[in-house]
Amino acid sequence: MASPVLVAVIGSGPAGIYAAEALVKQADGDVRVDVFDRLPTPYGLVRYGVAPDHTSIKSIAGYLQRVLENPAVRFFGCVELGRDVTRADLLGCYDAVIYATGAMVDRQLRIPGEDLPGSVAATDFVNWYCGHPDAADHEFDLSVEEVAVIGVGNVAVDVVRILAKTSDELRSTDVPEHVIEALSRSRVRRVHMIGRRGPAQAKFTTKEARELGDLANAGIHVDPADMELDPASAELAESDRKVRGNIKVLGAWTAEPPADRPRRIDVRFWRAPAEILGTDRVEGLRLERTHLDEDGRVTGTGEHETLPVGMVLRSVGYQSVPLEGVPFDERSFVVPNEGGRILGPDGARVPGEYVTGWIKRGPTGVVGTNKSDAAETVRNLLADLPADRRPPEHTVEELLESRGLPVVTYADWLNLDAAEIDLGRSLDRGERVKLGRWEAMTAACRNKPPAG
Repeated sequence: MASPVLVAVIGSGPAGIYAAEALVKQADGDVRVDVFDRLPTPYGLVRYGVAPDHTSIKSIAGYLQRVLENPAVRFFGCVELGRDVTRADLLGCYDAVIYATGAMVDRQLRIPGEDLPGSVAATDFVNWYCGHPDAADHEFDLSVEEVAVIGVGNVAVDVVRILAKTSDELRSTDVPEHVIEALSRSRVRRVHMIGRRGPAQAKFTTKEARELGDLANAGIHVDPADMELDPASAELAESDRKVRGNIKVLGAWTAEPPADRPRRIDVRFWRAPAEILGTDRVEGLRLERTHLDEDGRVTGTGEHETLPVGMVLRSVGYQSVPLEGVPFDERSFVVPNEGGRILGPDGARVPGEYVTGWIKRGPTGVVGTNKSDAAETVRNLLADLPADRRPPEHTVEELLESRGLPVVTYADWLNLDAAEIDLGRSLDRGERVKLGRWEAMTAACRNKPPAG
């Protein structure tokens, strides 16, 4: 009787867990899948990227949970590729490895002043309010009165919305206590959301945009001049339902002055960041007016203005980072692949190694896109398995035990999950409150109170 197919999946976000699900379904049960993550928690961006006030989207964790509870699937938390185990280690324990590590860093603006204190990646801010342990000690100067958010995608909208809400409005969410306390001291009164292109090219969804207009604590305004559409944009607004919806929502915000509320949001199009100003920290943002040339490219007009902002949050896209020993395209920031099969520098397939998710295709699509993406990768993986497979050199349990690694199992994660639910109830803050610090999270995994 042939031994089961053994596959390691690196990354426990939706891409990785959908890959585990596809393996179980397509291999007809004759498979064992081990899902690894450097964090003690599964679910990736569902836990650390979805805004805390978007509870309906976060509910997808329930679906992912059922995959991890399948007897053929195991979770190994606090195991990092490149630090705790190597690519060669995994290939010695498994028939195949799937990398599903996503896109973990923000793209840069590449303008003067970007390195000043107060100029930060939106990802860092999102990680902070979503309770990512790496961001627990990050500090954001919320004593400033004006903030600029560069970007007009859904992540930028999330960041603007969190800045515009009161801490009391977020108390019913799973935001960690230390974040709630910091937000309660915020003196931010005006938030500028800035797009290099026009309203027809905005990346946010109409649903996300509407939420900005529904904020009780903030009025919102769009300059009527920014809503003027060139012929190509007007045609797009006619043919594309999402664009048409966005234009309608944005057009309702051109009244001046906006609703009289404690905070104000200005959505500004046709402006490109040219320079972040300041000596020891951010003191302003210089913008250049833009337009689209005949080829549809963004071009500066030479007209400038300066915003007196004290913090700049860039949200202009994500990119993947290289994995040790794995081929990587430094131009497209993905692992070269063909249907999920990794390709080496010579274009030949790398046996036994595969990719799925953003590291496979780039940061595109929605959470559900990863499902069909993973199914494609898994089909190719199973088709590639040799008929004369040999048992692995050793088991992953032997490897991890020999290194004395404090692995977090799925049962350990359930202890942490229960601790967060209990904390939410004890603070009367809703379904759960995240434990956002490493020491508290690992103590909860072991079902022990944190030291001190």
